[in-house]
Amino acid sequence: MRIDILTLFPEAVSALLEISIIGKAAQRGIVHIECHQIRDYTANKQKQVDDYPYGGGMGMIMQAQPIHSCWEHVCSGTPEHVHTLLMSPAGKAFTQQDAKRLALLDRFIIICGHYEGVDERLIEECVDEEISIGDFVLTGGEIPAAAVADSVCRLVPGVLADNSCFTEESHWNGLLEYPQYSRPEIWRGRPVPPVLLSGHHAKISEWRRKEAVKRTLLRRPDMFEKLIFEGKKDMKMLEIIRDELCIDEENE
Repeated sequence: MRIDILTLFPEAVSALLEISIIGKAAQRGIVHIECHQIRDYTANKQKQVDDYPYGGGMGMIMQAQPIHSCWEHVCSGTPEHVHTLLMSPAGKAFTQQDAKRLALLDRFIIICGHYEGVDERLIEECVDEEISIGDFVLTGGEIPAAAVADSVCRLVPGVLADNSCFTEESHWNGLLEYPQYSRPEIWRGRPVPPVLLSGHHAKISEWRRKEAVKRTLLRRPDMFEKLIFEGKKDMKMLEIIRDELCIDEENE
């Protein structure tokens, strides 16, 4: 997996991605993440990358030329178009499903937006999809780009010790992850749920699924509405959850 990130602050992005698990995966050659300074590709001595917007308005707009020249350089030697993302608050909300999809690619490019945005003509020319990490605005696309790269790279085979490291996490199968506990058995008067100490793997699995469903219902009802429950076992589990939460089926 190779990811090229086009940015005005390559050092900042590299600092986030060269540590911990992703950094170790890069050292082992499983992933390759390279950051490119857009200013190095300007057509003027001032290394200008922005200008005032046509039509007036506050702020500055990232010009198409420096980004396009950087993008062309990164793509040089590649016969096929390299899938390209633009980090933008106007983009589609990024999800775990997007991370799964991108993890199947051999390579993709991320462009970090800045200022009041990017010249639309650059987007039309190079960008395949605009991505947002939430309904809020940041000063630049570097943090979102690092977040996307991290979420995708951890799904690449060999980055994590085992697939279960991510298949049991929040959002993988439409559920939030169940509560987790570690030693000591009792902390500040709060005990670990007895079922987790039982050694009964089937009961532990049932408890974890029930708690995952319960947490999803409480915290993300929008996700809960999309879940499909079938069979007597699921119906019994939902009945137990409703009783625990004092929820009437009609008011759910």
